[in-house]
Formats: sequence, structure tokens, C-alpha cells
Amino acid sequence: MKNDLSKLSDFAPTRRQLLGLGLVAAGAAAFNVVPGFELLASAQAAVPAAAQKIADHFSSVKSMSGEFVQFGPKGEQTGGKFFLERPGKIRFNYDGASNFKVISDGKSVVILNKKMNTSDLYPLSKTPLKLLLDDRIDLSGDRVKSVKEEDDLTTIQLSDKAVFGNARITMMFDPKTYDLRQWTITDAQGKDTTVMIFNTKEGVSFAPDTFAIDYTANRELNTKTR
Repeated sequence: MKNDLSKLSDFAPTRRQLLGLGLVAAGAAAFNVVPGFELLASAQAAVPAAAQKIADHFSSVKSMSGEFVQFGPKGEQTGGKFFLERPGKIRFNYDGASNFKVISDGKSVVILNKKMNTSDLYPLSKTPLKLLLDDRIDLSGDRVKSVKEEDDLTTIQLSDKAVFGNARITMMFDPKTYDLRQWTITDAQGKDTTVMIFNTKEGVSFAPDTFAIDYTANRELNTKTR
């Protein structure tokens, strides 16, 4: 799969698109399953061994960095660099003058918009990002909603309604290398935001403050703006 970056711009992602990275609040809207997926009922079917093997391999990747392109619900595109460290830590630095950042420190996720001087904080445990960043991606129980195995792609769709409502995360892996290619977050209203990653490096080390959240600054900023 080739990534077409020719249309990438300095478009500033909206709050919904940033939420699409995984900060999805619980809601009551129904979700339409992607056609062609093999639906799995926990009491009726077992997760394919190949899918669990891929998930275990990705779980073994304890740190990763690279670039990303994000596609919003209306086809909007933006991009930047990302940094990941298990368990629970990720950082997205968006390109362009907007200077957006999304950071998870393992407990909370913050959306920083320096241009607008805003800082929105969410518990990681209430977002689909948690499933992506867990120490081990667990496909047991009823988290797995569908698995699709093809020659060039293995697609695994997860959800946890008790935690973040009707949101879903769909991860796509290379079945030969087990590399994660992209993921899609579907919010409670059925709107998709897809993040495609490339130029990735595994086993990287990060500065101690890479995933740091300034809780004091967040509290002070939000107190002033009330």
C-alpha cells in the first residue's frame, strides 16, 4: 500500500478530527459494520490464531516512532510525526502553524492547541487509544467485533462498550511482517478518522519529557477560561 502525500497540506485539524485519534466519548448512535467483515460472537467463534499472533507481535513492539497522515471524516488530510511507548504513551506532533499536539502519558490524554491557547484533558481509559496502547492487545472475550484475513492485509476491529460506548478501533496489519499499517477510529456517530503510519522505527529511545503532561498548566489555563 503506497501513501499518497501529494495532497497533504497545513490544514489545522478540527477538534472532532483530533478526537478521532482515540478521544471518543461514549454515545448512543448505532455503528454500521464495514461490509465484508467476518463478525465474531464470543460464544460462537474463536479469534483466528493468525490474528492473535499479529496482535501479540505488535504488543511486543515497546517503542516506535515515525510519520503519520490523518484523514478526517470529510476527507481532510493533515500529518506530522508520532512517538509511541508501551504501555499507554503516545505523542502526535502535527505539522503546520497550528502547532497541535496530542499526548498520552499512560493515564491521561491531552490535546494542546498553542495557537488557541487551549488544553483539553481526557482519561486514557475512556478512549479507544487504550486498546492500541495496552501492554498486550488482548483479543479474548467480546472485545473483538470482526476479523478479516486477506493475502495483503489482516484487519482486526475492537471495541469495549463498557468503557467508551459505541466507538470502535479498526487496526490493519501486514500479514507477512505483522507491521501495523493504519488504524481507524469510528466515533459514536459513525464518523471515521483514519491514521496511516509510515517511515517507522522500532526499539527507539525517547527523552524523559516526551510524554509529559503539565497538569498544573492545564488546570490553570482551564480555570482562567471558565
